[in-house]
Amino acid sequence: MELEKITRDADRPTRREYHDACAAAHALDLVGERWALLVIRELMVGPKRFGDLRAGLPGISANVLTQRLDGLIATGIATTRTLPPPASVKVYELTPWGYEAEPIFQALGRWAARSPHHDPSRPISAASFVLSLRTMFDLSRTGGLRGTVGLKLDHESFLARLSYRGFAVDAGEVDSADVVLAGSPQVLAGAVYGGQALAELEAAGLLSIEGDRRLAQRFVTWFPLPQKVDAAGSETVVRPRP
Repeated sequence: MELEKITRDADRPTRREYHDACAAAHALDLVGERWALLVIRELMVGPKRFGDLRAGLPGISANVLTQRLDGLIATGIATTRTLPPPASVKVYELTPWGYEAEPIFQALGRWAARSPHHDPSRPISAASFVLSLRTMFDLSRTGGLRGTVGLKLDHESFLARLSYRGFAVDAGEVDSADVVLAGSPQVLAGAVYGGQALAELEAAGLLSIEGDRRLAQRFVTWFPLPQKVDAAGSETVVRPRP
């Protein structure tokens, strides 16, 4: 039995563990290594090639990314497959269980957005921006409006759909969207979370809008950030919402 345990453990990537029966501690055993959660974040919007993952995580080295991917695969959170021809390239993607981690990102996002030290003007990846939309969406702000919004975020395309079934944003073609917004994730984040006027971003050549401009104006108001706490983390700092 002891030999079997040693053999089984030897197959795992080397990592520090808490050796604690608490499920939360085991969760940190699985994803607590530096960069692991952010690798999962990038895969949360769909399969990606190794180079795409590095582009979304510019601070990570190829060696560390390889280690994190190997660890996520070994624990059943991620897997690999080869796309059919003509692409025929290897991609990484989350397993069905891996996708179940999205509520973790939503809870962390809502909680950390209240920090007085959170700076939403810093660089943001397409995956991070899309997950933030899923997290911060407020149905009460839509006024019963229905429609589709295409998002061209650099070289990635996503389709946001608001219907009687609810709100969803996923990777996909945007040709059929009621309106298409094209710009970098940081520019779109500035419009959604920073209150930057769409017309001003257009005039500066940072954003293009094709289609229903009224829907575009409404869309960027559907994602209010939670109220900040003060520096002591005790009292809410009231601020106007865009």
